[in-house]
Amino acid sequence: QVQLVESGGGLVQAGGSLRLSCDISGNIFRIVSMGWYRQSPGKQRELVATLTPRGEINYADSVKGRFTISNNRAKAMLYLQMNDLKPEDTAVYYCNDNFPDRDYWGQGTQVTVSS
Repeated sequence: QVQLVESGGGLVQAGGSLRLSCDISGNIFRIVSMGWYRQSPGKQRELVATLTPRGEINYADSVKGRFTISNNRAKAMLYLQMNDLKPEDTAVYYCNDNFPDRDYWGQGTQVTVSS
């Protein structure tokens, strides 16, 4: 069983920065990738960034150059550094661990960017 707990969301003005953290517990030996997704009201959940154990990184076009995904294996933490935030980045952000047989999700953390 894998558990994910996000933190670091909040209210920020446009152009500001936030750093999201995801505390990962459990056996992630067979993990395929870990990442961040977000969901705005009335919209489907969308990929923000993913990271594989081999260090391969993928970003949504809308966040390239502004967001940075990283992890700390020793602390079993996943991070998302978000710079130059825009009102359209407002959403609930979810941490995700992808395995061959299922996905695990955190409870989400709200990010609100005011104009």
